[in-house]
Amino acid sequence: MFIGNNLAAGRVKTSDGRAIDLRNIRSPIVVICSKGDNVTPPQQALGWILDLYESVDEIREHGQTIVYSIHETAGHLGIFVSGSVARKEHSEFSSNIDLIDILPPGLYEAVFEPKSADAANSDLVSGDWIMRCEARTLDDIKLLGGNDAEDERRFATAARVSDINLAMYRKFVQPFVRAAAPPAVQEMMRRMQPLRLQYEMFSNANPFMASVETAAQKSREDRRAASHDNPFIKAQEAASKGIVGALDAWRDMVERVSESTFLSLYGSPVLQAAVGIDPASTEPMRKASKSTLHLHLVEGRIAELKAKIPEGGIREATIRALLYVGMVRNSLDERAFESIRRIRKEQKDSTQLPIAEFKALVRDQHSMLSIDQAAALVAIPSMLPPEPEKRRQALELIKRVLTSRGALPPEGEKRLQEIAALFVADEGKPPAQIVNLKANPGRS
Repeated sequence: MFIGNNLAAGRVKTSDGRAIDLRNIRSPIVVICSKGDNVTPPQQALGWILDLYESVDEIREHGQTIVYSIHETAGHLGIFVSGSVARKEHSEFSSNIDLIDILPPGLYEAVFEPKSADAANSDLVSGDWIMRCEARTLDDIKLLGGNDAEDERRFATAARVSDINLAMYRKFVQPFVRAAAPPAVQEMMRRMQPLRLQYEMFSNANPFMASVETAAQKSREDRRAASHDNPFIKAQEAASKGIVGALDAWRDMVERVSESTFLSLYGSPVLQAAVGIDPASTEPMRKASKSTLHLHLVEGRIAELKAKIPEGGIREATIRALLYVGMVRNSLDERAFESIRRIRKEQKDSTQLPIAEFKALVRDQHSMLSIDQAAALVAIPSMLPPEPEKRRQALELIKRVLTSRGALPPEGEKRLQEIAALFVADEGKPPAQIVNLKANPGRS
């Protein structure tokens, strides 16, 4: 996955010869990483995005939704087993699956803020945190750090050396090892492997551990809490801190030596040239290839969406208006989605869309606004019913959802006024805002 990075580069194939392309994943991708993780830090956990895409527009063209969250302190294992992470990130993600699923294609960062008593419409929040998905660009990923062209050459060199070593071992060493190691010897070597042996030594398989099991059971039955001033407790804490400090120092020293060795060895121009890597190359070493067929499919999809811009009724017009005004905030708050969910419950009828179709509708309307915002807005009045009461109800619904997280910013208020003018316009008499949009299509 990392040495050579074949997965992100599209060089991994199934048994029937099909290349695995991460860009073909249609379900939303959620990445949880942490700055406190020294094994897979954020720049590595999110680096595959830069390997696959050159812009957020390419992410949208592939219809992919990527949501990432960066914890400040959790360690490598803590991301999965820490109680604080489980109560916050895991809980919020699991309770907001539908919110993530409804996000238009793009790149987002999940931001969490504590729910306070003075938060707007806090009753719309189910947990202790308010989750907000904020739109991001590839520049935000690049700011985290990551590999430059020099690092890429080092990793490519390491991959080549690894392949050469493996091929030489299989050709010249493996046959002799297999001939010299009958099945009984192989099984003994397998069982004596240090990582496996250390568990077996302290298990019931070791007869000398039987007394430990008996002593442990007696301790459980007669367990009593020690007082805080117990000298053994203080000695235990001091010893624990000393062990932690020693392990941290050892880890830091090993990592510094490992990094220095890697940089000097695989950064050697002589070694790079010897394995076929150009030491002066600045080209990306692991970029996934692009498909001409995909470009044609995207062009066809854009033409299809453009043709559908005038189609639809009040449902499509309302969602389009919501998205147009909501784009100002550049994020989606869980309160807005919960507000939509409650409105759907209030207005249950036989014509209500299933949630899956509703999500697809939201994505299509967002795509239409992205492709041709001016045309999408101009078409709204013709999509609305002639009854003023129905238009007014739709406009009130739009306002209710948009203000679920608080007052709109000035640009949002301006856009809301434009939408209000579109919803109350008399048929055949477009308001000035529509005329302005026709005259300035570049505002999209």
